[in-house]
Amino acid sequence: MRLSSRWPDFIAVKNVSTVTTSTEAKHSEQRWAVVLAILFVLALLVQFPQRIRIFPPLILCIIVAAEMIPLIIVMLMPHLRFWQRIERTSTLIFSAAATVLCVANLATIIRVMLDNSQEISGLLLLISGLGVWIINIVSFSIFYWAVDRGGPAGRSGNTDRLADWLFPQEGAPKEDYPEGWKPAYIDYLFLGFSTSAAFSATDVLPLTHRAKMLMMLQSSISLMTILVVMSRAINILA
Repeated sequence: MRLSSRWPDFIAVKNVSTVTTSTEAKHSEQRWAVVLAILFVLALLVQFPQRIRIFPPLILCIIVAAEMIPLIIVMLMPHLRFWQRIERTSTLIFSAAATVLCVANLATIIRVMLDNSQEISGLLLLISGLGVWIINIVSFSIFYWAVDRGGPAGRSGNTDRLADWLFPQEGAPKEDYPEGWKPAYIDYLFLGFSTSAAFSATDVLPLTHRAKMLMMLQSSISLMTILVVMSRAINILA
């Protein structure tokens, strides 16, 4: 009798979990923009001059392929939570690696600029500095996308994760934005661009310590790139 009395509850719990999984899969956040951003970072890293590039193109392609596999699997099968966790972990590792490569390339550019100031052209400095600046934007935007509110899986699952950034739509009247609005990668890309261009938060407010520290780090890399590398390149060209 006890087994029979618990059987309907078991069916109800199973049906609720099935509905929750199907709902999460239905409202899963799109990742095509992230895939294109990662490929764009790879293209920029490969195009760096040999004297500035840290790793050969083959190693860079392997790193990007290791990041793309979980993204593609989650896009095709968004209900697999195991791969969602792997996707978030690999995305954080990729963003951190891209940031380290960005800083290493910046340090190499400065070293080459100081040691061989007569051998490096202003155009090469300008292009390399612009590449570092763009990689800084894209890598941190992917980092923000993977960190905020538990990442894309956390935002799609309607969890009660605390927000790292407060977007203007969340404080505006409901009639000013679509119902059920949630930040997507484009919103984090704009956040990354604003942080690198204005060296501060614009319309998006950081709420947590890690959000503020990440934005401080991105602003510092951008400021160093503009003040040291790009200003020197423009001076040589002038």
